[in-house]
Amino acid sequence: MTAPYFAPTGGLPPQTALMTGRAVFTEAYCFIPKGCFSDIVTSYLPGWTGTRMWLIARPMSGFSETFSQYVMEVAPGGGADAPENEPGAQSVIFVTRGTATLSLDGKDHVLEAGGYAYLPPGCAWRLWNRSDDTAHFHWVRKLYEPAAGIPTPDAFVTSDREVEPIAMPDTQGRWATTRFADPSDLRHDMHVNIVTFQPGGLIPFEETHVMEHGLYVLEGKAVYKLNRDWVEVEAGDFMWLRAYCPQACYAAGPGPFRYLLYKDVNRHARLRGPGAFGR
Repeated sequence: MTAPYFAPTGGLPPQTALMTGRAVFTEAYCFIPKGCFSDIVTSYLPGWTGTRMWLIARPMSGFSETFSQYVMEVAPGGGADAPENEPGAQSVIFVTRGTATLSLDGKDHVLEAGGYAYLPPGCAWRLWNRSDDTAHFHWVRKLYEPAAGIPTPDAFVTSDREVEPIAMPDTQGRWATTRFADPSDLRHDMHVNIVTFQPGGLIPFEETHVMEHGLYVLEGKAVYKLNRDWVEVEAGDFMWLRAYCPQACYAAGPGPFRYLLYKDVNRHARLRGPGAFGR
């Protein structure tokens, strides 16, 4: 099976190009089209060699509150022995192009396109590109929120090919979700899944819920309802939706529409601290 996941390559538009683009930042959502992934908006990380990244979500007032998301680009021979500098952070790695070698608690795992890894807080991991081609992957990070009587999740490595998508009820398979973690497993306080719509598939109502979302389009195109706006989206675009932002989708085709989806789950609403009334 071919894995046609989109990965940005950077560069700059020519000086003759029109400036008008599709980027939108509102109080309810942010839309970052693939054309914004240029060389001048890349960043670098301490401890990483031969690596640059696009930081597309970070906790801040009026934007992502629960997670950060990086689109990573690691040159041959690049990587890190100490990738994570936040002791309480958990991570998901999803490879879109090339090959990355993940060393997890002393064991090597070779992640090709579609490779997926969940890394709980406190686990020992390293990541290096030992191939001759550039490796591209998403790195989603969230501070783990412990719950009384519930242990921390175990690390695991899998891939898009190894997990069977589950069709949503009464959709005739047009709308399905590849769930890498069991939704009923309360150890997990975030899910990073892949959602797939076949041509003609749709979200037939305006989803309005407490979960914050990050959506990176891996393949295909669609029109997506974001709050009051219908936005045309395609492979390489990123959407952030704050809690309770209405959303819906219609996949017109001609091929599947797929996106990597982050959401926070399985925990009480905070009543104290940032974003809450109590102090």
